[in-house]
Amino acid sequence: MGAKNLSIVQQVVHLTIWLALLTLVFVTLERFFTLRPAPGRRKELPRDIAYYFLNNLLPTAMLALCAAVLASAFGRLLPSAFTAQVASLPIWVRSLGVFVVGEIGYYWGHRWMHVNPFLWRFHAVHHAAEHVDWLTNTRAHPIDMIFGRLCGLVPIYALGLVQPGHAGETLPVLALIASQLFGVVWSFFIHANVRWRFGPFEHLLATPAFHHWHHTNDKVFRDRNFASTLPILDRLFGTLHLPREWPEVYGIDAPMSRSLSGQLLDPIVPRRRSVSGTARVPTQTAEPVITSRRAGEDVVRP
Repeated sequence: MGAKNLSIVQQVVHLTIWLALLTLVFVTLERFFTLRPAPGRRKELPRDIAYYFLNNLLPTAMLALCAAVLASAFGRLLPSAFTAQVASLPIWVRSLGVFVVGEIGYYWGHRWMHVNPFLWRFHAVHHAAEHVDWLTNTRAHPIDMIFGRLCGLVPIYALGLVQPGHAGETLPVLALIASQLFGVVWSFFIHANVRWRFGPFEHLLATPAFHHWHHTNDKVFRDRNFASTLPILDRLFGTLHLPREWPEVYGIDAPMSRSLSGQLLDPIVPRRRSVSGTARVPTQTAEPVITSRRAGEDVVRP
């Protein structure tokens, strides 16, 4: 067995161990603190587990390559005086900047996914879930995952907050890795089917209630709560919705293939693309609202 194949086997083993640990934690939590029952959920488990392995292998490899390209490109494009000035900032300032700037980048990238019909084709895979629990976090198109992560990485490298290869870069790079890992783990929690509420704390850090409202298909309150971690971004940009009650309906307007291959191919291959979702814009904007999408045709209401 070659070194490359051994590496893949090792990754699969590590992912399997992590899946076992995550299952132990979240299945226990959802058993004792269930928000709502999940009829028929077991039929979807094989597909969601397949997404778990796919999205922890393919996007990770692609993102590593993209990060290297971004680091090299911005390392050449940014003026040396600017990068030197950023590098002179206290480590804690740059580390905090990595987290906050990455969150802002992801917020706008995520919001764009709901506005742009092409991006929505891929993002709709994640929103198609009509029941939200911890494993729903894994149900996402790989292209959607890569795009979302890149939206967070591009401004970090564009501002020179991380400069791989330069002296003294260990902590900022570690901060980038830590923020990515925290985001992955926390995203399982905010999808969890638990009825916990955290009072004022919910306005400081994303919680299940915050993110469940992002998944609602309520015609009035959908397309809110785009931040992955910091609800203050939604408050600043006018997309926060965090009432005392929980959403009653999840999913998207249009039907979607139930098979893994269909969900992966339909957004890409035009002749396979039946109806992959309804592209939407946040309620507060005055932009045209796409109210239906059938066979690739958009019906727009001003």
